Amino acid sequence: MVVGQLIQSKEKTLRKPNCEKGKPQVSKQTIQRYQIRVYMNARESGLKQTDAAKLAEFSERTGQRIESGRHRPNRGRAHDWRTREDPLAAVWDDVLEPMLRREPRLMPTTLYEYLEEQYPGQYSRVLRTLQRRVKTWKAVHGPAPEVMFELRHDPGMMGLSDFTELKEIEVTIKGKPFEHLIYHYRLAYSGCLSRHSLAPQSDAGSYRWRYAQIIQGGESFIALSEGLQNALAASGGVPRQHRTDSLSAAYKNARGQHRKVLTQYYEELCDHYRLEPTRNNKGIAHENGAIVRFVPTRKVERLIR
Repeated sequence: MVVGQLIQSKEKTLRKPNCEKGKPQVSKQTIQRYQIRVYMNARESGLKQTDAAKLAEFSERTGQRIESGRHRPNRGRAHDWRTREDPLAAVWDDVLEPMLRREPRLMPTTLYEYLEEQYPGQYSRVLRTLQRRVKTWKAVHGPAPEVMFELRHDPGMMGLSDFTELKEIEVTIKGKPFEHLIYHYRLAYSGCLSRHSLAPQSDAGSYRWRYAQIIQGGESFIALSEGLQNALAASGGVPRQHRTDSLSAAYKNARGQHRKVLTQYYEELCDHYRLEPTRNNKGIAHENGAIVRFVPTRKVERLIR
């Protein structure tokens, strides 16, 4: 197909360019994406810049900018105006913000419940707006958040143990309450890869692995020893470090003050497996977050049933 025939055939599917003396009239309108596609397709078909620009209905200079990467489509002015009236305009300045200033710890749901109680039916659909407004207000006027640095874990470096009480689940045996805890063990590196899945992932090439078992009674060295040894056997290996919080089963406690001395039994257990025992600082829960935030509640429920 010759160049003239190609141009003629494509012009049939496009609107006719507004030409004067064979040249397209340059428009101040924004160059649309479909015009760029038409131009590039024409160039790939062998048309010259002049003919391709004519077909796409813009100037040859625009075509030169497109090919050199200097063309920046005008995406329009940033959206900085409201598309609807502020649903909290009547209560934010006089009611809600003063409450936040008195008590910055108030949650959006608490303020929402207050509005529902004081103004029945008037603010039933503002929860999401209220959540965003409170988040913005706390970022500007609230107390400075605690600075936390990201923890990075290496494969095979750390395993974590914790005991969890399932307060929302009542277990009975022959009508009598069954006092129990859940021992939970997790590999720190695997815990960083995924929050929810235990299945292998092709992108990481490893399992999101964890272990849990029912412990009758409370925290004890026997419970910790049994759970940890079963977890190590199930995982098929031993990490370099074992992290816990200040478990009474592992650390000597005296009058509420945690000593740095390990119990003799726990020390011997770690020596046997060549584990380096570590623990998070008292009251700093996020240091043990790789195990605490992954309590397998749903899977434990199925285990109990």
